Amino acid sequence: MLDKKVAQDVIDAGLSKGADFVDLFVEKSVGSAISFVDSKVKDIKTGTDFGIGIRVVFGTKALYGYTNRDDSDELIRIAQLLCEREQRERIHSGPIDFTDATHYHVKAAKGLDSDFPLDEKIRVMTHLDELLRKNSLISQVDIGGTQRWQNIEIFNSENLNCSEERHYTRFSTSAIAQDGQEQARAYAAPGAQGGWEVVDAINLEELADMLAKRADTVLHAKPCPAGTMPVIIEHGFGGVIFHEACGHLLETTGVEKKASVFYDKMGQMIANPAVSAVDDGTIGGTWGSLEIDDEGMQTQKTQLIKDGKLVSFMVDRMGEIKTGYKRTGSGRRQSYKFAPASRMRNTFIEPGPHSFDDLLSSVDKGIYAKILGGGSVTPGTGDFNFAIEEAYLIENGKIGDAVKGATLIGTGPATLEKISMVGNNFKLEPGMCGSVSGSIPVTVGQPALKVDEILVGGEA
Repeated sequence: MLDKKVAQDVIDAGLSKGADFVDLFVEKSVGSAISFVDSKVKDIKTGTDFGIGIRVVFGTKALYGYTNRDDSDELIRIAQLLCEREQRERIHSGPIDFTDATHYHVKAAKGLDSDFPLDEKIRVMTHLDELLRKNSLISQVDIGGTQRWQNIEIFNSENLNCSEERHYTRFSTSAIAQDGQEQARAYAAPGAQGGWEVVDAINLEELADMLAKRADTVLHAKPCPAGTMPVIIEHGFGGVIFHEACGHLLETTGVEKKASVFYDKMGQMIANPAVSAVDDGTIGGTWGSLEIDDEGMQTQKTQLIKDGKLVSFMVDRMGEIKTGYKRTGSGRRQSYKFAPASRMRNTFIEPGPHSFDDLLSSVDKGIYAKILGGGSVTPGTGDFNFAIEEAYLIENGKIGDAVKGATLIGTGPATLEKISMVGNNFKLEPGMCGSVSGSIPVTVGQPALKVDEILVGGEA
């Protein structure tokens, strides 16, 4: 996308002012979003964005700027402007060479670079809306289909030039059940790397049935009891607790500032020995996967916790400079408007040896958190409060009545120590993660697991 000679000149301009390192992030991104509300198309948005981010590094200090122009004079002007206060002895760069990454993504069949008709997308949404409204309790249905086609190219003063093409597709559905004045909501948003074929692979009848039953169940559930008790957290999106309350604490974005409770715990036991956790960017087709990170490093699988012991952080370039830990291909950003930072990719607790029945039978009285909803987390400490969208009592090792109004309250570090059993029914779920470098696609996941003791907030 950017002429190599122009990139070389910009890098040399930064190095000529004494920068230790210079890189360019070139991005062209095409987006499409369809909103389907009240059984009709409410909104269709499309757009294209292009820009170039320039970063110069002096020791442990990074300066960043960006522009929508790709002409040499403008890019050199920005590089020199960033360097003005930090000028040092001149450094020379070598010639830039293109490096091809290992390819994990399957070519998108129905991406935004194809002529796949809009009418077909609307037909799918119309059909799902009709299926959901067959249930007399469903009073409102909101459906959204989003796609993104992102092309990136990276140049740096270590002679690197690499690129990646990414296709993202996500299909979100919210169904509200109503009985008199009472309402309950069920939500699902599957997504993956790929084009609209990701949506074609969804069984709409099963999706509609699952959402309607979940909304109906929550609508007629009784209030949840409160107190400290054992909880079984279901597989898939249950991993959002690890992501939010623990994963962010393992990014060098916080570690380098000593803002994470784990900053000095490398090699120490931070979890129950039953817990092993990974951040893996190499799972082909998965929502949070990458071929290269947004600094141009080949992605990889990073073991974060092994049998309860902290064995690695997630490290970007500046994290390596400031902490000494080796980079892990974790430098990510929303777009060229953001400098990269250490971020998660596909982050999950690995499967264990236990069946779901093993977990259930170990609990005399507790809560089964089947579907987690939204929540809040305190950065640095991992204190969290998560709503449970669908929950059930556990009585004498069996699933009992559905309950509503339940929340899980605790801290990430303490919860890691109280996970005593990990199931074998592993599942991943897509999501969006916001942090200092913007909002990015990530995947959370885990098998079902048992937390021996956690505070449950309830209405009963």
